[in-house]
Amino acid sequence: MERTQTGTISRRAAITSAVSLVATGLMPRTLMATPVAPAPTLERAIVDVVIANRILANQEVVDAYGHVSMRHPTNANRFLLSRSRSPELVEAGDIVEFNLDGTAAIPEKAPFYIERFIHAGIYAARPDVNSVVHAHAAEVLPFTISKTPLEPVIQNAGVVGSRVPVWDSRAHFGDTNLLVSDIAMGADIAAKLGKERVVLMRGHGFAAAGRNLIEVLRMAIYLRLDARVLTEALKLGPVVPLSEGEIKKIADVAPTAPELQRAWAYWATKAGCADLLEKPTP
Repeated sequence: MERTQTGTISRRAAITSAVSLVATGLMPRTLMATPVAPAPTLERAIVDVVIANRILANQEVVDAYGHVSMRHPTNANRFLLSRSRSPELVEAGDIVEFNLDGTAAIPEKAPFYIERFIHAGIYAARPDVNSVVHAHAAEVLPFTISKTPLEPVIQNAGVVGSRVPVWDSRAHFGDTNLLVSDIAMGADIAAKLGKERVVLMRGHGFAAAGRNLIEVLRMAIYLRLDARVLTEALKLGPVVPLSEGEIKKIADVAPTAPELQRAWAYWATKAGCADLLEKPTP
């Protein structure tokens, strides 16, 4: 079924866009990828996804809406995402395995997030990505509808990268409810993300893609703070963003670095999840 509007192209064009990703090497010919830093077990990964949901809620990156996922630790063609629940309420039993086309690996009657296709599209296109966040943080929204670019201006936001593109659903899909509701739209937003780390969504929110859960949480948390600081700074006049070199040095941190583990423990404890953290091996 096609949805067309004056000045827009059809859904078929979005699928063609996904095909072009294959040709350029941005999307693999088959839905396959290799995790960079997987969790040691599926059970541990599920608990970590629960913790990540609670952290995002506690940090007010998400509210009743928004979600975070992780690539399956032993099957790169699947990812772990909660069924349709508000992030603060997610429990281990809510986590579902999805294929990279957005279908559940094991069919069930539980309702799913409509926008699971954001995650599916990005995982299919980016073998280097092992975790995805989608949120609607109010501080970020003005940059989704204005010509002012959202760029990193504070140290911790360097992990976001120097370029934050904006995806407009209307460009390829006409007038919609702005939700990424199928894999064609998921592939289209992945194409707009390209090799970047964060993509804004016009009038909607953002998606962030990281090498592991801790990294993507850091992106989402500090993207929100960066947007707030940048908005205030612009009231004072011209701003000085981070340089390309600074961004590279800030972002050049191993996914398992001690400073990231420290942040994970802090955020989890603050979110009431200290008891869920993995205990150090004696």
